[in-house]
Amino acid sequence: RVTKGGKRFSFRATVVIGDGKGSVGVGVAKGRDVSQAIQKAVHQARKVMIKLRIKNGTILHPVMAKYNSAVVILKPAAVGNGVKAGGPIRAVAKLGGIENITAKLISRTGNKINIARATIEALSKLKAEKAPVAAQ
Repeated sequence: RVTKGGKRFSFRATVVIGDGKGSVGVGVAKGRDVSQAIQKAVHQARKVMIKLRIKNGTILHPVMAKYNSAVVILKPAAVGNGVKAGGPIRAVAKLGGIENITAKLISRTGNKINIARATIEALSKLKAEKAPVAAQ
């Protein structure tokens, strides 16, 4: 924006971070320069990082989630299928360590940040695998 001293710029960065072993997070932040925006976004992503429940490189059961206008469906896939998902869903799945998954974006939106956040929402809805009941 233009002020008395000249133009004042602001940059926004969106970052997806993951360890490839079941942890993933999405962060969005603004800064005066690109490196500051990225640094703040990484810090934000670390704060909201979630732990995924993965078995044999895929999720445990089908799950659906909505974030604003983005609606995402995630389904487990057989070993060797790969990540059949596009754009932000693929980035979140790969960085989270999911090797086999099928995903579909139901409510189409151009906002990739909302799609990424809907994916995180869906992955956080995954239930734990039922523990076997101990015989007594």
